Amino acid sequence: MIMGTVLVTPRSLSSGGSPQLERIRAAGYRIVFPSPGKQPTEAELLASIEQAEGYLAGVEPIGAAVLDRAVLLRVISRNGTGVDNIDLESARAHGITICRAEGANARGVAELTIGHLLSALRAIPECAEAMKHEQWSRSKGIETEGRTLGLIGCGKVARLVARFALGMDMKVLAYDPYQDVSFQPGRGFSWTDFDSVIRSSDFVSLHCPPLADGRPLIDGEVISRMKRGALIINTARSSLLDDDAIITALDSGALRGVTVDAYASEPPANWKLVKHPKVIATPHIGGFTEESVERATEVSVTNLLEELGKQQSDR
Repeated sequence: MIMGTVLVTPRSLSSGGSPQLERIRAAGYRIVFPSPGKQPTEAELLASIEQAEGYLAGVEPIGAAVLDRAVLLRVISRNGTGVDNIDLESARAHGITICRAEGANARGVAELTIGHLLSALRAIPECAEAMKHEQWSRSKGIETEGRTLGLIGCGKVARLVARFALGMDMKVLAYDPYQDVSFQPGRGFSWTDFDSVIRSSDFVSLHCPPLADGRPLIDGEVISRMKRGALIINTARSSLLDDDAIITALDSGALRGVTVDAYASEPPANWKLVKHPKVIATPHIGGFTEESVERATEVSVTNLLEELGKQQSDR
């Protein structure tokens, strides 16, 4: 018996190949893929959402217009941690429960953060590309030993990054507004304030949600307080960076480089920052590993079915 419809939109799942999706079908739900293999547009969501009771969601914007049409929707289960793509006020007004797969992709994002760091410090992308064109072009890099990595936000991803960095003989400074002093991964790690992280770090890695007012966290004023030639790594949210200020700093040498794996839209609507020669950009692959996708899918499907089952029993 078909109990209802579940929308599935994450690109890692919307081609229909995950065994975890069979759990949804086994529970009696019909699965609808609004845009198989790609991020759905608002128009595609509007065309699909009306009959959905459950929604297994990716990073696509889920605004008030979509939620207003979602007359049967009871739960949105994210296959990741962030929910800033969802109009939470509208969801609350409609009585829609929001679930998150907290920490499921932390390892993947943390490892990519270190990959970005090493790629920038050793100019790996440009050296590799030159070799493919039979060009023997070497860039002198720098090593990590004794350097300071600053973490803005110190949740599950950043804590793994801290452990990796300490293992590479870096010093680590961490700022988080909800500081957990019980986290002390080893000598060389210190909790501190935002300004100290900005002023003292050779590399600054962002692991925090967007600011509530939408302003960029890293703007020209903040960059002016950083070490000259610092590196910024952003595997968190694109809105944390003031793109114009970043480009100005890259051009002047105030920043050594920037790496990004997060975008306001996917693919980006504005490629200016991505195309800068001192920027390393990857197409939102932080949590796109076999293991992270499987963990996130398992957790998000479990959250979805548990919430649907709970609400079904309350009827």
